[in-house]
Amino acid sequence: MGAAQLAYALGVPAFLSDAKSLSQQDKKRLEHWGIGYEENGHSVDRLKAAASIIKSPGIPHTAAIVKDLKAAGSIVLGEVDWAANYTNAKLIGISGSNGKTTTAALCHHIISAEKDALLAGNIGQSLAGALAERIQNGQSDPEVVVLELSSFQLDDVFQLELDQGILTNITPDHLDRYNYDLKKYAASKMQLASYTTGHFIYCDDDPMTKTALENWLQHHRNPPMLLAYGTDTPEGPHRTTTKENNTITIQLNNEAMTIEELALQGKHNMYNSMAAGLSSRLMNIRKDTVRNQLSTFDSLEHRLESVLNISGVEYINDSKATNVNASYYALECQNKPVVWIVGGVDKGNDYAELLQLVQGKVKGIVALGLDNQKIKDAFEDVPTFVEADSMKDAVRAASKMADKGDVVLLSPCCASFDLFESYEDRGRQFKNAVRML
Repeated sequence: MGAAQLAYALGVPAFLSDAKSLSQQDKKRLEHWGIGYEENGHSVDRLKAAASIIKSPGIPHTAAIVKDLKAAGSIVLGEVDWAANYTNAKLIGISGSNGKTTTAALCHHIISAEKDALLAGNIGQSLAGALAERIQNGQSDPEVVVLELSSFQLDDVFQLELDQGILTNITPDHLDRYNYDLKKYAASKMQLASYTTGHFIYCDDDPMTKTALENWLQHHRNPPMLLAYGTDTPEGPHRTTTKENNTITIQLNNEAMTIEELALQGKHNMYNSMAAGLSSRLMNIRKDTVRNQLSTFDSLEHRLESVLNISGVEYINDSKATNVNASYYALECQNKPVVWIVGGVDKGNDYAELLQLVQGKVKGIVALGLDNQKIKDAFEDVPTFVEADSMKDAVRAASKMADKGDVVLLSPCCASFDLFESYEDRGRQFKNAVRML
């Protein structure tokens, strides 16, 4: 829909084709823009006659319609690739299995304090839609665009040029899309480096990222400038940002800056803050601004979001945790007994790395999904285990397990599409159910 909106704003003739039904709201918008559309199927001959096809990232390249179009010689572009042609802004692309949303929001929070910065991509509004709104509102081209990029979006890229690429980490996720092959998923993430012309920022504490980067460098003789952040020893050859005691130090161009106070707590958020701070300094944001913005950032909705404290029990919404690594971070930073709401559409999860944390922190599990067998098998030693097929029932069951001083943590570790429209819908339903207790 964002691509259609940008086409309208630019005066480019367009036609929208959807295999599913369109909402009444979307139909009204398309009719207002004068853009023709079809739903519940594709007119293949009409699509083949188009000058180019802009594909939704949710449609894999293995889909029959995409294969047919490519075989016919059609130009198939990703929305980000196409939309980036219509801005001269500095582009910062951020990807990773976990932390990319928070890092993107942090980068925007810092940079927008001094520059006209736009936040778009996988984080919410598409780049095309965001640029279209600026054009329609008579606004000038932004100075900086911060883009959260999923692996699906990166798979659609052919010509994007990023001034900065930030890779937060690589952990198993979306393996169902990559034939359950972690190497293929890692290679998808490393495409971020391929489309970075300036600085490529990565976490050199993350073993999968280091391995993937080493493999990528063997086939790319002219890489972007590599800069790393991390705390582990020994540090890698590209580390410029590290943390000792409670102080982050960023070393660039023979000049150091330190950051002592972070609004977001937890090891994962320390990494996110390091990446955003380094990125912002590369954009020539003043040191005092970086410090101030990192100390005033509000946490994101659905990411370790404290909802309510009821009778001494804290309820936390971490619905955005859709893989094992994200839930690992969520459990790791809890210092109270946890009643854990987990479950949904498994994307190839290996729960083994959670076992030690769960044994030490989790007193009860509520499995929320249509198929909970894998979770039941993995965590059979947890003292209390119940199943639920609605958020209302899950929250009620968790509240009965919890005692004063406990935490009820929704950190699903899975995708949401068995029972919910999205992770946002799942998080909102959790918050509503908590408020109804």
